[in-house]
Amino acid sequence: MKKIVVLLVLCLLPSLGVFAGDSLMKEARQYFKPIPFGPPEIKDNPLTVEKIELGKMLFFEPRLSSSQWISCNSCHNLAMGGADYQETAVGHGWQRGPRNSPTVLNAVYNVAQFWDGRAKDLKEQAKGPVQASVEMNNTPEKVIETLKSMPEYVEMFKKAFPMDKDPVTFDNMAKAIEAFEATLITPNCKLDKFLRGDETALNGDERKGLKLFISKGCADCHGGINIGGDDYYTFGVEKKPSDKVMAGDKGRAKVTHAKDDEFSFRSPSLRNVELTAPYFHSGAVWSLKEAVKIMGDAQLGETLTDEEAEYIVKFLKTLTGEQPKITLPVLPPSTDKTPKPVKR
Repeated sequence: MKKIVVLLVLCLLPSLGVFAGDSLMKEARQYFKPIPFGPPEIKDNPLTVEKIELGKMLFFEPRLSSSQWISCNSCHNLAMGGADYQETAVGHGWQRGPRNSPTVLNAVYNVAQFWDGRAKDLKEQAKGPVQASVEMNNTPEKVIETLKSMPEYVEMFKKAFPMDKDPVTFDNMAKAIEAFEATLITPNCKLDKFLRGDETALNGDERKGLKLFISKGCADCHGGINIGGDDYYTFGVEKKPSDKVMAGDKGRAKVTHAKDDEFSFRSPSLRNVELTAPYFHSGAVWSLKEAVKIMGDAQLGETLTDEEAEYIVKFLKTLTGEQPKITLPVLPPSTDKTPKPVKR
């Protein structure tokens, strides 16, 4: 009798959907990898507690800007998915930058930084906004003068870079910020759990969205550990998006000056994408569903139905992982030697 019951259960399981996720899980693992629970190793920049703590303080330090009002967190707000909820970033003197601020979360896994990949790593990226006139509008010399004017920072740099004779340098500032940003990862999203073998992690609608994401070709450019961020792709393979979306931006060609790189951008990571509106380099699209339909039309030559787009959006929302738990640092007080802010 027990054997008959077991046989009946085994026959019914497939129809009940218990094994339905097996093939989808296997297929998903060909495209995606779960994000690790700890930060990766950084080449030529070993992570230490002292360096990470210094980097956290510098990430929130507005005195790195000439106005002493803008910090890294201004455009990469860790309370808002590591972005700023603006079409394009607001910088020095209320100037608008030309592009949307990419999220800093999981950025350590990108092939390069910025939409056009002009910074090879987070250390190089950290130096850019500090010096850009449209962003923090400062100079390396002024940054070092500011940091050296505060004894607490001098001591922290010594602890973070104990082998350096003069540790308070612009390069070490960038290394410290890189070390902190490497810890800003968001593991254990629903997709990660699914990839690790939990068939119950995704519900029916989310599975349908995952199937569509793979079958339509989205995963070809948005795969790997960061669900994107691993290469450069022409925006408008099948059909060029509207002028509003493109915003006259030729992308990577501004860096390489190569004709073939016109309108090419580093594919953004789609992790936590529901938190990082508006979308695209122009920040011209606020609806995630609309962004999905634009990508289908422009990249895949697919006119996605509303239902298909809604399923894909439901899948994309499974990419929201555990957000970093950051204790807001108390920054050192300025001294009489600290440069005064310039007018914004």
